[in-house]
Amino acid sequence: MNSLESWLAHCERLHPKNIDMGLDRVHTVVQRMGLRFDCPVITVAGTNGKGSTCAMLEACLLEAGYRPGVYTSPHLVHFQERCRLHGETVQPTDLLPHFERVETARAQAGEVSLTYFEFTTLAILSLMASSPIDVAILEVGLGGRLDAVNVIDPTCSVITSVDLDHMEFLGHDRETIGREKAGIMRTGRPVVVSDPVAPQSVIDRATEIGADLWLFGRDFNFTGDKQQWGWAGRGRRYSGLAYPALRGANQLVNASGVLAALEALRSEMPVTAQAIRNGLAMVELPGRFQIVPGQPALVFDVAHNAHAVAALTENLDAMGFYPNTHAVFGAMADKDVLPMLARVGPLVDRWYFCDLPTPRAATATQLHEKWQASNTRKAVQASTHATPQAALDAAVAAADPADRIVVFGSFYTVGGILANGIPRLDAPHLST
Repeated sequence: MNSLESWLAHCERLHPKNIDMGLDRVHTVVQRMGLRFDCPVITVAGTNGKGSTCAMLEACLLEAGYRPGVYTSPHLVHFQERCRLHGETVQPTDLLPHFERVETARAQAGEVSLTYFEFTTLAILSLMASSPIDVAILEVGLGGRLDAVNVIDPTCSVITSVDLDHMEFLGHDRETIGREKAGIMRTGRPVVVSDPVAPQSVIDRATEIGADLWLFGRDFNFTGDKQQWGWAGRGRRYSGLAYPALRGANQLVNASGVLAALEALRSEMPVTAQAIRNGLAMVELPGRFQIVPGQPALVFDVAHNAHAVAALTENLDAMGFYPNTHAVFGAMADKDVLPMLARVGPLVDRWYFCDLPTPRAATATQLHEKWQASNTRKAVQASTHATPQAALDAAVAAADPADRIVVFGSFYTVGGILANGIPRLDAPHLST
């Protein structure tokens, strides 16, 4: 196989399931590969905020002169977005020998079956471990305890938020889900929990194994006004910080966890206050409450569970007045979409439901039917579309220049638009 596309197609055929909880198979392949990191590792788990936390850690460490390697998932447009080295997305050709390495190890005596996620994760970890990096930042895909990323022992763990998502795999309440996410903790190592209301199961697990728990509200906290914010942690303070470049009220909670992690690692990787200021000011992450100015205004957000949609709703509320809000929405079939639709519904004047290019997605018709069954606002209209782009085109055609359009529900929904570049809307219907 001589292309990334052919390797990804191969990975999709190897295992009958998208998700197969358990690390035994992954451990076997890791041992055969001799895969290990010779630098500090920061592993980040959580229901929401993982990608933002990884991006802020990366930005601050880059500003401090370090060479970070970052693994995140899923991607928005191109698979190679999942790995960045020294702040740059890797090239598809960089990954090919590492897919080969995983395949060779997997296919040795007693062939091991790996899921698409497990295989691709090991290929990216192999690339990162063989690259000249000073620190590895690894985002957990699902849960923590049984996620493929957890085969690597972290120097420091971060748990962002704990809420209801992937409940068929992780459990049906925050305490059970918290226990799964707490699986990334290690004895004697720092674990930063930035969820303001951490489940007791997370705290108990840290105590049980003797991890060094940094708890939001106890070991670190933040204050802020409209102009600036400050952070205080174990024996250190930062004041007069500019707000992170990533928008949204929830980003201060994420940034607080980032500063706690950097403080916990200070003896190994000191970071100056100026590097933190610059990093938070420079950080970029597409699809996280990303506002594209124009007529109408355009908002992208990968919010794909009720907790994330609640944050999106607060952020939309804070944007000020718009005559109408048009919502482009596509989602996975396993998502509990009714709470998502109910949370943001009062702000939406017209819905554009779309199909997504994966068999795991709900159809636009299914989403429309669920919305229709629960909708109580008679004036609100809705339509169905074959692709996110077609849905956006319909929204643009219907919107007035002073309106806004929000695209959300899945990485596939946002990625389906951004695959064609960032749209710049200039209300062409004004001139007709």
